[in-house]
Amino acid sequence: MANVQLEEITRQFENVLAIENITFEVPDGQFWVLVGPSGCGKSTILRTIAGLESVSNGNLYIGDVLVNHVPARQRDVAMVFQNYALYPHMTVAENLSFGLRMRKADKATIERQVEKVARSLDIFHLLDRKPKQLSGGQQQRVALGRAIAREPKVFLLDEPLSNLDAQLRDDTRVQLKQLHQQLGITTIYVTHDQVEAMTLADQIVVLDRGRIQQIGEPQAIYAKPANRMVAMFLGNPPMNVFRTIYTGEGFQVGGQFLPCPSELQIRLPLVPAQTVDLGIRPEYVEFTNPKGTEDAESRGELRMEVSVVEPLGRETLVRGCLPESEVLLDVVAPSDWRGHPGDRIGIQFDLNQLFAFDPTTGDALYP
Repeated sequence: MANVQLEEITRQFENVLAIENITFEVPDGQFWVLVGPSGCGKSTILRTIAGLESVSNGNLYIGDVLVNHVPARQRDVAMVFQNYALYPHMTVAENLSFGLRMRKADKATIERQVEKVARSLDIFHLLDRKPKQLSGGQQQRVALGRAIAREPKVFLLDEPLSNLDAQLRDDTRVQLKQLHQQLGITTIYVTHDQVEAMTLADQIVVLDRGRIQQIGEPQAIYAKPANRMVAMFLGNPPMNVFRTIYTGEGFQVGGQFLPCPSELQIRLPLVPAQTVDLGIRPEYVEFTNPKGTEDAESRGELRMEVSVVEPLGRETLVRGCLPESEVLLDVVAPSDWRGHPGDRIGIQFDLNQLFAFDPTTGDALYP
């Protein structure tokens, strides 16, 4: 096992700066997830650690050894890609044992390791089959098993579950977490799926446009995002963020009035006519009554027009906007909520759950 340390790593492809000044350290045995939108540099970082991409600037260490110029085959890392890359002419057993055979491990060790890995991934009964005889989920488990069988210092996973259907993705995600708990191999996992990031990671690295936006434990990042991008990326449905104007007593939001919490007013000195982006997660917005009332504004209630209703079983996602404005909102309602597109209804924010962001830089201002 080994730690992985990146010191101001930059990778440039001709005129394209893929990643810039990437610095973090994954301690030995931890599971870190790199997450962010497409094109943010996640896979480039992973390929750089694996040795498939060279470092333009900076230093990369695996187990305290500088590996900038060490070939990929000598780094003792195992990588699993989005496509399974199994050898079609080999059986499952031969695919699992390939790395060990390349290392010239003895036959007894190979057989013992293949059986151990196959049983842990529930593919022992498939050892004599060829990849074309397997389902997508079974092929993915073989690809994972081939990497695990080598017992590498570092395990690198590049969106390994993205080709699986929803139920199989959930099942395999649980297996992955259990395997990491059993094996304790240092793991770096790339995904754009925030559910995978939140459920698997010891620490999350949020990336955007080749730069790190925030590093931290999943719940810490969810509770205190560093900026607007992180706030809107982590969370399903995403945080509602909208432009407001401070009036001295509260905020003008799409022509309606929202009171300013006293704590926000104290901690974030605002001046009248100042523009600020406010955010609130959909689970902290609730419906007050079906029709709204004339005194809604005085009670800090907003009026929303329903656009789409999405029943999700245990809850209902309601999407809408503030009438005659461009302010869009998502609300998580109880499963028995009944409403229809076109309805105008009252909504109430939990003012203790408001976020404030700089409208220019996107940096978090509050809390």
